[in-house]
Amino acid sequence: MLLNLLASVQWDKVGIVIGIAAGLSVVFAVLIIIVSKFCAVETDEKVAAITEKLAGANCGGCGYAGCEGFAKALAEGKAEITSCGPTSNENKAEIAKILGVEFAASEPVYAVVACAGGMKSKNKYTYVGNKGCLAEAMYLGGKKKCAYGCMGEGTCEEICPYHAIEVKDGVSIVDKALCEACGLCVKTCPKKIIKMIPKRAKVYVACSTPCRGKETMSVCEVGCIGCGLCAKNCPEKAITMVNNHPVIDYSKCTGCLTCVAKCPRKTIKEL
Repeated sequence: MLLNLLASVQWDKVGIVIGIAAGLSVVFAVLIIIVSKFCAVETDEKVAAITEKLAGANCGGCGYAGCEGFAKALAEGKAEITSCGPTSNENKAEIAKILGVEFAASEPVYAVVACAGGMKSKNKYTYVGNKGCLAEAMYLGGKKKCAYGCMGEGTCEEICPYHAIEVKDGVSIVDKALCEACGLCVKTCPKKIIKMIPKRAKVYVACSTPCRGKETMSVCEVGCIGCGLCAKNCPEKAITMVNNHPVIDYSKCTGCLTCVAKCPRKTIKEL
């Protein structure tokens, strides 16, 4: 029966089908080669060279999806070298050479949380909801009575790629030795109270409120009351009062700690 079945097969037609299939395979193979040749994305040597010089943190602090994305933006003239905190000045200078632009080294900086409230700052309600500062801030600006107070929910701690931030006693604290100045925490904080200051700084103002004394004292035990004693007693005139709040000019500050000693609320901290 098998022999009869084989004998009944029209082998000439089978051969034609096989030939067509083989021909189509060859045609598609050739097309794939042609498409691959003309449509292949060639590696941009400039982008590769820039990526090699970047810190490789892939933290996203620059606003791009990883170091390669930032390198591509630099190569296209869409980003600034200074946007990458973790990359050393030496490597930034090398990147500038690759791009054919001038580069002026910037002073090393790191982040500080301009708030010391935490447990010493009063709450207006007990927050129950999704974890994180961003979620809490959506409900009446957060639980703190001080509109400029750290909520202590740890969003900055969670997003820090260097594990440089920790929430202690209800307020975030940055470890200077671990911070690489990527700026991600600065961009993420809904209260905008994380600031970049020079690594050489000896003091900083651990408060962000522009409110006057009575109002501040009603909501926080350690908030700045705008008395101005720090500015009046600074021998280098490195502190000025702006919107009822002390601002330190680190180009003048010598770290004498007079402001720390004179501050009645101990809001100015020694680093």
